[in-house]
Amino acid sequence: MSKMSGLPPLTWVLVVCGAAAGWGLSWLWRWYRQRRARKALIASITAVAVDSLIDILVPDGMGGSFHCDFVLLTPRGAVVVDLRDVSGNVFGGDQMDKWTVMDGAQRFTFVNPQSALYDRVAAVKALSGEMPVEGRVVFTRRAKFPKGLPKWTLVIDALRSEFPPVEPAVVSGVMEHFGESWQGVRRSVAPSSLAQPRPLAAP
Repeated sequence: MSKMSGLPPLTWVLVVCGAAAGWGLSWLWRWYRQRRARKALIASITAVAVDSLIDILVPDGMGGSFHCDFVLLTPRGAVVVDLRDVSGNVFGGDQMDKWTVMDGAQRFTFVNPQSALYDRVAAVKALSGEMPVEGRVVFTRRAKFPKGLPKWTLVIDALRSEFPPVEPAVVSGVMEHFGESWQGVRRSVAPSSLAQPRPLAAP
């Protein structure tokens, strides 16, 4: 019989409690890191906006709705952001039905996100009056595009280059110019149950 089997019951209780506490702390630490990373990701995207809507449902005009990860109000108008988090080299093109991700020995595909982005942009545009509406598929830093970026696709670090962070001095001007249209969008959307984190692309 092993030494462990001869331990008194109280010691067994302490061992089990210690193991459970260690697992709980490990889980809590992972949850905290994921939450912190998520907040940092949101902050990096919304930094380019005067105001933002996150994880919302936008009416599609036919009784349904589209989930939008972000809709940003910028000096250029509204920007619909479809956020994608994949790891590896991404091979995609405007005319390709599916894009491929290669990460070491792993390989998988996902549907070309451009068509869905166009639908989301059109849905927001229907609510925004004369305010211009653009769309971008934004990938996190874990994605690389060795053959170049398809149309309307960005890696997150390039978002600030295309849409520089808003200076405080221009905020009032943006709201004066687009405020009424933006409020119309705000009034028409609802919270989405597909809030992050969620599978953004899957094998």
